[in-house]
Amino acid sequence: MLQQLQPQNQTPIVYPDSDGQPMSDNTLQFQWIVTIKENLELLFADNSNVFVAGDLLWYPVEGNNTIRRAPDTMVVFGRPKGYRGSYKQWQEDNIPPQVVFEILSPGNRIKEMAAKLQFYQQYGVEEYYLYDPEKVDFAGWQKIDGQLTIIDEIQGWVSPRLGVRFEMAQELQIFTPTGERFLTFVELGQIKQKMEQELQQERRRAEQAEARLKELEERLKSLGVDPNLSE
Repeated sequence: MLQQLQPQNQTPIVYPDSDGQPMSDNTLQFQWIVTIKENLELLFADNSNVFVAGDLLWYPVEGNNTIRRAPDTMVVFGRPKGYRGSYKQWQEDNIPPQVVFEILSPGNRIKEMAAKLQFYQQYGVEEYYLYDPEKVDFAGWQKIDGQLTIIDEIQGWVSPRLGVRFEMAQELQIFTPTGERFLTFVELGQIKQKMEQELQQERRRAEQAEARLKELEERLKSLGVDPNLSE
């Protein structure tokens, strides 16, 4: 009698949530990563089907945990917000990030950045933006006929997906579709503080005006005039 062979148990593939690499090499690079990511979060805060992430590992191919990248910032249209340890594309309706940002640091090499460009092109990115904050150099690529093609005139360029506008001055400036500039956390905090101070001043002025009105009413009453009587 033939003995039936039992199939060997396959070890589940593990997709690590970390590649062991630091998010940034210096404070300038980190500030730009956070500023772009958080402002994009704010821009799409009311759209539940836009997922924005920073330094999140993206696995485009099921069954292969070595094919992966962690864009400094990525935006995925058509996927819900929420926590993810990594972005496994086959669990996300097979939707790749459509827009990615990379912020250069002195540690980045041309070969590394070329490999990223090739990866993003191969796995479905539609817009790729690369900024060097130390050299103040900005470049972008847009998918045309299946190829990520350099954007010849990046000054004033408006992202087809994001609707944001890019301007180059002393540094990169990014503007929302309604014209507000992307701000750092400190700048946002300063604006909030200023608005709170102005609100407190308005309240004090209103309280002073109310006190003055009461004072005038009391004076009229002391003269035998009813301040509530109209002509």
